[in-house]
Amino acid sequence: MDIDRARTFLEIVHTGSFLKASERLHITQTTVSARIRTLEEALGRKLFVRTRNGAALTAAGREFERFAQSFVQVWERARQQLTVPPGRTSVVAVGGEMSLWNPLLLDWLVWMKGNCPEIAIHAAVGVPDQLLEQLRTGVLDIAVLYAPKLMPGFKVELVEEERLVLVRRPAGPQESGAPDYVHVDWGPRFAGQGGFGPAGFAEPALKVDFGPLALHYILRTGGMGYFRKGTVAPHLAAGDLERVEDAPEFPYPAYAVYPEAAEARRDVEEALRGLRQVSP
Repeated sequence: MDIDRARTFLEIVHTGSFLKASERLHITQTTVSARIRTLEEALGRKLFVRTRNGAALTAAGREFERFAQSFVQVWERARQQLTVPPGRTSVVAVGGEMSLWNPLLLDWLVWMKGNCPEIAIHAAVGVPDQLLEQLRTGVLDIAVLYAPKLMPGFKVELVEEERLVLVRRPAGPQESGAPDYVHVDWGPRFAGQGGFGPAGFAEPALKVDFGPLALHYILRTGGMGYFRKGTVAPHLAAGDLERVEDAPEFPYPAYAVYPEAAEARRDVEEALRGLRQVSP
């Protein structure tokens, strides 16, 4: 089967539209239709039904999805194996959200170097949707995320029981009044748990969707905000920050997502074992 046809099929499944698939793949809608028509002729089955809102899978299409997924992943795996550096036996591609690289995934990289030096690593940083897309298309073997979407054919494993805590920079001699609240966008789960409005703060003057940026801002200018407990621990120990008394904590676990078929690979299993070892 042509790899481009499989990718096109999966892109339509993902976007729910021939038009959107053509835009994401940077090809014409005519090319998308031609690839699917050729694929359907080869399989002898109709894979999609065109609807007013896009395209829906037929029963045969739903059955074919997992095979197309496996095919694309095997192709990407083969492509990566051709770039194995000298002295290494395989390559594992791992991606994670920016704030997870320090310290969790950095500790994991160090663990892999000490315990599995024969495995080469491709490390990627990205936003959740981008990482899941790379995982779905076989570019990544493992994605480490805070709130992953469930996808058929993939497993989700808890790797870190993190919590968000409210901290502030200690007030200086010239400072008075309540410190400004800096709102970090930790996602809908955090907001849904009451981590914003019900926390008792006025509308924040600063909203940030990147935790490390907000943390360094508070360290330099003062203020308070919610951050991962492990990240602020060194600053609390050094006295640069302090916990806000009686403020609620919020769970913010991290998960490893990987294809079910990857469980048969020793290198992926070693990578997952490393994540379990370095998790607090």
